[in-house]
Amino acid sequence: MYRGLNEFQLKEKSNELRSAILEMLCEAGSGHSGGSLSSIDILNVLYNNVLRHDPKNPSWSERDRFILSKGHVCPALYAVLADCGYFDKKELLTLRKFGSMLQGHPDMHKTPGIEVSSGSLGQGLSVSVGIALAAKINGDKIRTYCLTGDGEMQEGQIWEALMAAGHYKLDNLCGIVDKNELQIDGEVKDVMDIDPLTDKIKAFKWNTIEINGNDVIQIEKAFREAAEYKGKPTMIIARTIKGKGVSFMENVCGWHGVAPNKEQLKSALAELNTGRREKDQC
Repeated sequence: MYRGLNEFQLKEKSNELRSAILEMLCEAGSGHSGGSLSSIDILNVLYNNVLRHDPKNPSWSERDRFILSKGHVCPALYAVLADCGYFDKKELLTLRKFGSMLQGHPDMHKTPGIEVSSGSLGQGLSVSVGIALAAKINGDKIRTYCLTGDGEMQEGQIWEALMAAGHYKLDNLCGIVDKNELQIDGEVKDVMDIDPLTDKIKAFKWNTIEINGNDVIQIEKAFREAAEYKGKPTMIIARTIKGKGVSFMENVCGWHGVAPNKEQLKSALAELNTGRREKDQC
């Protein structure tokens, strides 16, 4: 599936997806707002303009693979999958409810389009390395993408995976760090400083690209550069704003794992200016 959206269309789509994220979180009454909003531009560009995938055939053998290592921001991924047609958008309002296909963390056995169940931080990059290495050995022309958080980069297993990917020269692997500078306990630099992150990743034999992770043009350009780079895996270090798009959520640690209530949803949707009629969903 390749929509080839232009800059204006991508920005409009990001606004639509942000609205869908907030609506499902409000309906659920729980979930992770901040990181879902910071990472949605990345997922929007990836699924619409980069990734080879087929919503009508999620198990297509020639599909590219995407692993959401920071599984708690699955509302962003669910919004994108529904928009692409993996399942009906009505399912979004069942998020976190008993019996729903949309669990609080991605479940590959319940949700079409989910490659790997995730949520225990630090593991997704290791899985991605395994997928990329197998593809390289088998001569498969697929690419593997993995989204991690900057707080997640504090996990030791991440660095083992980085070391392995660099050693095996997995140029079919692209990692993305959603570097919004905040985690559940506060600022990343105060909890466990990971900087200078770019220099550290380079030392593990990776190609690195630094971008504004909320700029759709920079995101797409980075994905293209990563696909063309040979001999090393690429890590895109995407500087983002936690809670991006909603002023009262932006750069506020408290919105890491909190859902908006009805009044907050109304205010957020008005700010996003999607042109939708206000909905009484909560």
